[in-house]
Amino acid sequence: LESALIPQRYAHCELSEFAPSGNQSLTGAKIVAEKFVEEYPMSPPRGLLFMGPQGVGKTHLAVGILKRLIRERSVPGLFRAFPELLKDIQNSWNPVSQASELSLLSPVLETEVLILDELGAQNPTSWVRDTLSYVLNHRYNENRITIATTNYLDDAETPSSRKRISNSLVERIGDPLRSRLYEMCKTQLMSGKDFRKEIMQAEHHF
Repeated sequence: LESALIPQRYAHCELSEFAPSGNQSLTGAKIVAEKFVEEYPMSPPRGLLFMGPQGVGKTHLAVGILKRLIRERSVPGLFRAFPELLKDIQNSWNPVSQASELSLLSPVLETEVLILDELGAQNPTSWVRDTLSYVLNHRYNENRITIATTNYLDDAETPSSRKRISNSLVERIGDPLRSRLYEMCKTQLMSGKDFRKEIMQAEHHF
């Protein structure tokens, strides 16, 4: 579990602790997550892509899957938030950095199960897309499982005129990579209220 690099923020996340609260969408997502663990490893290999707005529990389910696979199946896995991975790679170019791009990417490419959190969160530059393409294509070719989360949906929405932000996953990662993800992962849509806003904010006491 330590080598999986699950952030302390998500250390409490377990499938058994995920509470859909009567939400059909979240209930279905939890069932899919539990079934994924039960049927692992499946043939052909196939991961999951949790899609939905922030705060509905996408990362919770992804971490819960990974922790259960590690505990019950001794499956090696790794958690990486995509924006942080990109930043680490950029920092490795600094001459004083003690990490190389290869040392950072190798675990991401080779681990049996990878959680790639916050897919599409970075500005869709050519370098960002090339890096994501390299990771996904390598894992695809080696039949390795990827579980991804994203706040962006497939439906094309009108970009925000104020922020100039593209709102669909295709706009964020491009058609070729979205097509690859269709083949690599089962898409699981999640909808509901922002748990952080509705529940956690109310629990803050000072």
